[in-house]
Amino acid sequence: MNVTEVTRESFENEVLKADKPVLVDFNAAWCGPCQMLKPILDEFAGENGDIKVVSVNTDEEDILAEDYDVSSIPCLVLFKNGAEDKRAVGFRNKEQLKEFVGG
Repeated sequence: MNVTEVTRESFENEVLKADKPVLVDFNAAWCGPCQMLKPILDEFAGENGDIKVVSVNTDEEDILAEDYDVSSIPCLVLFKNGAEDKRAVGFRNKEQLKEFVGG
């Protein structure tokens, strides 16, 4: 499973209507911690098929970031059954990421 880039147009189908939990990574290309997190999320997505991992570029999707009150990045938001379950701001290593999603 790969990390899927989502936009405001695809967010509802990819996240809110997903049939499994979705980890949303709100990030930006200029953000150092965001870039450090990307390979960890890629690896996590490949190892955890029961959780969908998606990415939102906050520079390109600023309205979507605003809709979900994202003011600091990287911001990880876990959605379950179409609703926000929990969020974490800042870099997470792989173990912290697993702990965050409950694995």
